[in-house]
Amino acid sequence: MRALLDRVRATPDPDCGCEPGVDAGTLRLDATACPGGGALTDQPACRETVATAARRHAPNRIVVDAGGFERAFGERAAALFTAAGRFAARVADRDDRLSARARRDPLAAATEATGRAGPVSDVAAETGFGAVAADVPEYDALLAHLGPSLADARVGPTPPRQSRLREARDLDTGAAVRVYEVPDGVPVYHVLPPEYDLDRDDWRLLADARERLADGSVRDGEDAPGRAVRQAAGEHRERLADALRKHTRGFGVLEDLFADPGVSDVFASAPVDEGVLRASVDGESVRTNVQFTDRGAARLASRLRAATGRPFSRASPTLDATVDDLGRAGRVRVAGVTDPVSDGTGFAFRAHDADPFRLPDLVANDTLDADAAGFLAEAVSRGAAVLFAGARGAGKTTLLGATLWSLARDTRLVTIEDTPELPVRALRADDRDVQALYAGDDTAGAAISMPDALRTALRLGDGAVAVGEVRGEEAGVLYEAMRVGASDATVLGTIHGEEAAGVRERVVADLGVDRSSFAATDLVVTCAETEAGRRVVRIEEVTDDGDAALFGDDGDGANPTGRIARGNSHAVDALARPGETYSDVRAAIEGRASAFR
Repeated sequence: MRALLDRVRATPDPDCGCEPGVDAGTLRLDATACPGGGALTDQPACRETVATAARRHAPNRIVVDAGGFERAFGERAAALFTAAGRFAARVADRDDRLSARARRDPLAAATEATGRAGPVSDVAAETGFGAVAADVPEYDALLAHLGPSLADARVGPTPPRQSRLREARDLDTGAAVRVYEVPDGVPVYHVLPPEYDLDRDDWRLLADARERLADGSVRDGEDAPGRAVRQAAGEHRERLADALRKHTRGFGVLEDLFADPGVSDVFASAPVDEGVLRASVDGESVRTNVQFTDRGAARLASRLRAATGRPFSRASPTLDATVDDLGRAGRVRVAGVTDPVSDGTGFAFRAHDADPFRLPDLVANDTLDADAAGFLAEAVSRGAAVLFAGARGAGKTTLLGATLWSLARDTRLVTIEDTPELPVRALRADDRDVQALYAGDDTAGAAISMPDALRTALRLGDGAVAVGEVRGEEAGVLYEAMRVGASDATVLGTIHGEEAAGVRERVVADLGVDRSSFAATDLVVTCAETEAGRRVVRIEEVTDDGDAALFGDDGDGANPTGRIARGNSHAVDALARPGETYSDVRAAIEGRASAFR
């Protein structure tokens, strides 16, 4: 990382060739022709240019483009140079030397000015120069987020201050990851993509190649990035071609983040240029050293529209879609918001496991115990109607997907989702007969509504039906399917709510299903995010007499309540096939559970 910093610092030169301009509160410097490369941390001439421009425009950030590579400085740097410029202008008639020093070396000038008595010290206070400079111990504290100008994001290249290295690993993309413990208790996930180690000549070549793609000099096609690099460099440079593809056809640094098996979620809160990305890594919430730019967020939104075929603009300001082939995860679900429902554009990304969970996996990671898993597997295989309940992120869709593997191999399965999350491809690869239907509202670009999709599913032949989320008028169709038994096969769905009583009220009061129809539900399985992680906390059977817990939360997830063992479970009794007894079903459940232990 030190090598990266050294490369972006140029040989000192008394003259500055930076060309300043202002764009929506951002002071932008084109340092392509500057001998000092616009390096504000160690180039006095470049500092002078910035202080002079900042006095006139009072920017909230400063971006320096040094020939295809950018440094993005935040509010603290902008405040320092704005105050320095104003102080220099105010004291010029009193002390021309100090005025010049304030523009070229603000920190030293502030120390000198605040140490004096009289008018100069007063001006330092009135312009805020002294106070702002006191918050900057050295120029390296202004160190910017760095990145190629074609990238959507910038990275902080140095470890956080007062940090301790906890973990280091390298990713398949060539990115280096370091995880640091910091005093405030929120770990920092520090990633350095491989292209950030290129030299300045390579960055210029990348900028040139990108222009060739943008202006049509290179014919579009799968190999367009490679051909653009060959034109710019005069030869094939595979590393440059990979970087160009990643940042023009791909998803930039997101590909590095989702190449890490531990990364499940990435969050870019709006406005994205005012904060770093957050992530969930191995179940832990962390900060990253990555920050999207405002222009980068707009480019990312454009690529998402192209990749998903779904609208995302002021006219349609929310996005819920799935992107294929993004990093190790393969599929990544993306939710987006933009103006006018948000302060700018923001995103949340969630990885689908390339190797989806099955019930044994969930037993192994303590999501549910073997007895509960055995019961669920046997109930689903025997045609139970099950609702998986819980709050957002509680793990209900993961549990539904894991349970689908318990269906008999010759069972035809129809899945209905507005955004693909169930393991359809993995089930098909296991030689299962799976028909996927995608539905939603018109704003999502869906060709079929959820109720119509469910009706279609019931006409596609006998088999099981799994609904990704029950949340609207399709509930009535779903309960009709449950009531008639969907040809005696399993009917499954996820729903927001907690425990059978809460789910009953939501289905009846909010979704308009007759209260008596809710009895068509055999089981309600409640998932929750606990201090120990995502857990199944309750499995209840639904009867005409009310709801009864078969597995209840004893503080360590859902464990047997004894109702099944005592022979009191209506659900177990109903699962018995012709010629079977209650004891036969119990034995089958125990056999499944034993296989999971």
